[in-house]
Amino acid sequence: MSKKINLGIVFGGRSAEHEVSLMSAKSIVAALDTDKYNVHLIGITQHGKWLYAGNNVETLEHQSVDEQQLTATTINFANANAALINITPAGQGEKFTELDVIFPVLHGPYGEDGTIQGLFELSNVAYVGCGVAASAIAMDKALAKNAFKAAGLSQMDYLVFTHHQFVTDTLKITAKIEASLPYPVFIKPANMGSSIGISKAHNRTEVLQGLADAFAFDNKVVVEQSAQNCAEVECAILGGYPPRASVVGEILAGKEFYDYETKYFDGKSQTVIPAALPEHVQEKVREAALIAFDAIDGSGLSRVDFFVDKTTHNIYINEVNTLPGFTPISMYSKLWAASGIAYSQLIDELIDLALERHQQKSRLTCFTP
Repeated sequence: MSKKINLGIVFGGRSAEHEVSLMSAKSIVAALDTDKYNVHLIGITQHGKWLYAGNNVETLEHQSVDEQQLTATTINFANANAALINITPAGQGEKFTELDVIFPVLHGPYGEDGTIQGLFELSNVAYVGCGVAASAIAMDKALAKNAFKAAGLSQMDYLVFTHHQFVTDTLKITAKIEASLPYPVFIKPANMGSSIGISKAHNRTEVLQGLADAFAFDNKVVVEQSAQNCAEVECAILGGYPPRASVVGEILAGKEFYDYETKYFDGKSQTVIPAALPEHVQEKVREAALIAFDAIDGSGLSRVDFFVDKTTHNIYINEVNTLPGFTPISMYSKLWAASGIAYSQLIDELIDLALERHQQKSRLTCFTP
């Protein structure tokens, strides 16, 4: 029998999507083949402290890592390998394990934005998902829009503002928005996911409130024209060589827009798989999703979100999510299930892709002998 893989599941984190991360991690661990993997659970508190839970799945029954009594740990990458070290006074540097591959089940800043991916690169360990550059670009909605534009993808009109602009000349910002974009508009933190901090504004008062809310989560904000008369559709990417695109699914939000509560908690949203669009339009969405994935230099997995005009069938890219929600009822998983890849098989494929990509990178050198 081949050696079992030491798999680290990293969850929690410093972003506002902490609770969603635990939900995703719980589903992944429940679906893992324990004959194939030694599972090591690593929680990150909302203050950034790393804690080790071994294979105690009860850790994932909580809403937060912070409320639990776990062992303080860190990754020691001094020898260019990912060794989990006990850093409690009693532990005195005891090594828990060396990890073969990490599944970062983290959403939002400090997990989906390239920061932790950089740590994994320094640790010389395989990890699931996009690399540093792709994660950083996709997380920053303003930077991603530049990449999509360069790739020739259509987008809704938008403006980008900094917090400094907001506090020094709020009236100038609102005047520019009203001169450039028709109401209603969406106001979004540039670096945030799960619709956190997003609002829809129908007038100047709502714009001012929306900007204040969005700037609470980021120092850069995107203000975007609302996609009127459009279907909201999503396509999942499995990023091997070549990457594959799933069937296309449609989101029926159940309220004015697909916000955080609707996505995860109130049960009002619905999904239609495949989307209620002509087959040739769905195929164009799949093609656009692959172009977007390539534009950010994606790898492993992503979910690409679009607006499709219900009359003209024009396609507008919204964003790429490099670490989308990952429960069995999350759109990413459901799209692949509808495409013939079951949840547990999907997890295996993503881990295999991570190991394969790491092996390919290991052949490279950065110096001349």
